[in-house]
Amino acid sequence: MEATPGRERLIEQFKADGLNVMFGNPGTVEQGFLDAVDAAEDFHYVLALQETVAAGIADGYARATGGAALLQLHSGVGLGNGIGMLYQSLRGHTPLVVVAGDAGVRYDAMDAQMASDLVAMAKPVTKYATRVTDRHSVLRTVRRAVKIALTPPRGPVFVALPMDVLDELNSEPVLPSTQVLTDVSPSPASVGRAAELLASAERPIVLVGDGVALSGAQNELVAVAELLGADVYEVDSSEVNIAASHPLRRGQTGHMFGPHSKELVGDADGVLIVGTYVFPEVFPELESPFRVGAKVVHIDLNAYEIAKNHPVDLGLAADPKQALRALAGVLERRLGPQQRAAAAARLDVRTRERVREVREARSAPDDGTPMAVFLKTLAERTGGDLIVFDEALTTSPLVTRYLPAERPGDYHLTRGGSLGVGFPGAVGAKLARPERLVVGFAGDGGSMYTYQALWTAARHGIDAKFVVCNNRKYRLLDDNIAQYWRERDIPEHGFPHSFDLSHPEIDFAGLARSLGAGGMRVEKPDEAVAAVGRMLSHPGPFLVDIQI
Repeated sequence: MEATPGRERLIEQFKADGLNVMFGNPGTVEQGFLDAVDAAEDFHYVLALQETVAAGIADGYARATGGAALLQLHSGVGLGNGIGMLYQSLRGHTPLVVVAGDAGVRYDAMDAQMASDLVAMAKPVTKYATRVTDRHSVLRTVRRAVKIALTPPRGPVFVALPMDVLDELNSEPVLPSTQVLTDVSPSPASVGRAAELLASAERPIVLVGDGVALSGAQNELVAVAELLGADVYEVDSSEVNIAASHPLRRGQTGHMFGPHSKELVGDADGVLIVGTYVFPEVFPELESPFRVGAKVVHIDLNAYEIAKNHPVDLGLAADPKQALRALAGVLERRLGPQQRAAAAARLDVRTRERVREVREARSAPDDGTPMAVFLKTLAERTGGDLIVFDEALTTSPLVTRYLPAERPGDYHLTRGGSLGVGFPGAVGAKLARPERLVVGFAGDGGSMYTYQALWTAARHGIDAKFVVCNNRKYRLLDDNIAQYWRERDIPEHGFPHSFDLSHPEIDFAGLARSLGAGGMRVEKPDEAVAAVGRMLSHPGPFLVDIQI
């Protein structure tokens, strides 16, 4: 095979893997590679003004496509900027293929400007991190990284690419990376054991996470839950694993305080955990929150997460879709008449409760706030046919009241614990799904982490929409410290000044316009109705700043 510069061959490798879009922010040590990117056909570079933004857009793009996304960062300083967002991707299992340049292998001994151990920096926030040092192994290393990124548990990978290695001639073959098939079925004996443990439960529950969505196992999950008459709680969940309207769906367990999750699961005598780990709270229970004698079955492709924190009776390293399908089949045959009747009664109770909740919600007067009016109007105008990227945090319950997470791919929730995902995530999702209306919701504090994402949307003609839920504070911190005070019997007092964002006031709409997007501020309910119309009719990115 005729040799060409490694920088050009690398692009052909990315294209062979379907990675035709690269998100990034340029730097000097990548300039030769980026010059080749500019000249390449059918390969597009999406420019962000800061690496955190680029990483967030790539994350949203990967979540919306269900595949990998390609991210370019600039050496040590750029990688440092992106690490917080890469942590989000690691915790959320987003398959990002991250590359960064350095000056070159021949300069290693000089400890020059911007020199750093890129692999050591990347390791804590990636599944796999390496550096290419030989021109004969550039593409081989990239293919290995792509394979690892896409193999469950999915996650970001990192490859450092020295400039001098990419400048050398390369004759490696360009081949698509191997994707490992993981649709692994558990053995009939293990499925039978799982059914035996769960069938006799009088208070069964199911705890699910994004492994269900990744496997496409939503229907199989519902079948098992209905056969058991089991409440379904979402744990560390950021995708649609079960429709919000299903009567057995009981919402999310806690993400901050372990006692909340313990309260939800403590009475269960049969527990099925699928596609997640338990429990992800910042302040978790150190002892098992499950009642003594409860039978616990854990299904996940990620064997590390099974019984990671608390013992289980049966752990199955298997594909959730295959395992749940097999489990449903065995339960169909094994459940006796009394067990079926009890499960049906539990489902009937939840169904009647859900009907009553829906009826009460429809008859209840709206609170009349600008945010409620905006959301209700948006739901009516769109019929709910939109993709929501939700980083509204304390406003999320209101967002999902009017725009419930019903269909897979239509709702993405922030994850990982830090701020700044909502706006770049919406940009990435819209780029991946240009035919769909995409609206990103973020708090005023969270939006300012990555507000430059609007500039990228304007530059590349990405018609995403954005909503700032503006309460002029880090409201979630207010709520969390109030819990802290209660737990320690500390009298309530004024919240720390560091939680306040009211002065100087941020002109979010004006800032959006300065970045090339449209924008308006909403202070009154009647303005909210008009804002929906302006947002939907505006050609290009548009932001609505709603005062709460």
